[in-house]
Amino acid sequence: MRSPRAGASDPSAEHRKIFQGAIQKTWSKNRQRVTDVRTKSEGRIRDSKSVRKVFRKGAQTSNNTEQGSTSVHVLHPPFMCPSPDPPQVLLVAPRGGGNQTATVIALCSMRDFNLAQESCHRSTRNKEAIRRAGGIPLLARLLKSPHENMLIPVVGTLQECASEKSYRIAIQAEGLIEDLVKNLNSGNHELQMHCASAIFKCAEDKKTRDFVRQYEGFQTLVGLLKVSENKQLLAAATGAIWKCSISLENVEKFQEYNALEMLVGLLTDQPEEVLINVVGALGECARNPPNRATVRKCGGIQPLVGLLTGINPALLVNVTRAVGACAVDLENMAIIDNLDGVRLLWSLLKNPNPDVQANAAWAVCPCIKNAKDAREMVRSFVCGLELIVNLLKSTNKEVLASVCAAIANIAKDEENLAVITDHGVVPMLAKLANTADDKLRRHLAEAIAQCCMWGTNRVSFGEAGAVAPLVGYLGSSDASVHQATAEALFQLSKDPNNCITMHENGAVKLLLGMIGSSDEVLQEAAAGCVANIRRLALANEKARYN
Repeated sequence: MRSPRAGASDPSAEHRKIFQGAIQKTWSKNRQRVTDVRTKSEGRIRDSKSVRKVFRKGAQTSNNTEQGSTSVHVLHPPFMCPSPDPPQVLLVAPRGGGNQTATVIALCSMRDFNLAQESCHRSTRNKEAIRRAGGIPLLARLLKSPHENMLIPVVGTLQECASEKSYRIAIQAEGLIEDLVKNLNSGNHELQMHCASAIFKCAEDKKTRDFVRQYEGFQTLVGLLKVSENKQLLAAATGAIWKCSISLENVEKFQEYNALEMLVGLLTDQPEEVLINVVGALGECARNPPNRATVRKCGGIQPLVGLLTGINPALLVNVTRAVGACAVDLENMAIIDNLDGVRLLWSLLKNPNPDVQANAAWAVCPCIKNAKDAREMVRSFVCGLELIVNLLKSTNKEVLASVCAAIANIAKDEENLAVITDHGVVPMLAKLANTADDKLRRHLAEAIAQCCMWGTNRVSFGEAGAVAPLVGYLGSSDASVHQATAEALFQLSKDPNNCITMHENGAVKLLLGMIGSSDEVLQEAAAGCVANIRRLALANEKARYN
């Protein structure tokens, strides 16, 4: 196949037809070869150097063409052949010089090996080889093509490689988000699916989410929710909506396009890959108070609670988060309570997956706050309080922080506090005090403050060595840690020995600075703690004088 004459602005219709035919024909042949080799050798790619070679040749020819070169090499498509080692496969680069077409065909062959699949041998290495060989700028140029036959493998490769952080950064730096959003408007469902999937993976980053909003991609994404018969496209679109809704300003945009009502409608009769994304999006949107009411009015609470009985960890993580967000609304909480949702959440604390445990514990917190007769409800769970105390033995910091938050709410009831004290909550909380994690510090301090309200618990905390580490929390840069710590120290300062420990560890100077804070709760707690330390000092001076 010869190249068009130099200076031609656009290939002729005949040339374009031959060009596209070559891609289709070679792609089909490579698909069959890949299938045959995969059957014999378990489909593993070994030689990343050949991958770099393909991209370097493609990039070199692309640059030559841009400079006005009139020669285009004859296509010698890559092929797959088994290596001497039967379980592996060697990707052989094209003979002679390559060009953009050869590069795309190579990508097609590699896509058949599903680079996103973890079982694919050294798939991460091959993705990195593509990136280092300059593959991303080349893909960026190919992404400008008006031909869908070109765009589908290009975007497909991008979205598969976008699972790597280096690719997501490069995609953003090359300005490819605009092209991805533009191609969302294509009439080709496969191309739309790849674009939405790429956005789904890249939207973990806030700048990408902002770009999608800036290029007005939300309306198109919401429109794709209507294509309910195409489950792959639906999964990609709901995933993109989920990740984009992490930013609250984006949630407001989705509200304008009635995305919530459509998402609630997808809570039933959908595969798990769709449900995970739908529920994730609802959980993010439910952080906005008006959206909690919208979920209820659209009948979304009942199917959400029903999904708590599932077994898929990824789905359970998102469902517990969504139910917890909805439970902040009192009317929603009444429905959740009637559907026995709190019991289902509590049962998930026994799930072996730490992410499920943590999100279930976070969801329990608003339920305890807002449920009618929450005190009796908590005690009614068989071994429920013992279960949540035993979770303090976890090594996962997110689990520990969420359980401490739940204990802080449980301990507001005196009878429940007495029960968890009997289960050994005080020494377990004290054991966690030496942590540098601010999230855990905050909720641990809140739990300690509440647990001081029963019997001799404040004395026990001092004996367990929890006071000195707590003083160190006052040096944190997180204001919420300061407030929780000041409240805990105020409660602990009601024991004379704890006051001595605080004074020895320099608490007074730190607390004096916080008395002038604009946070009234922090002001009061800091002032109360300093007052208790000062009273003890005055009492000692008076006793010494007498």
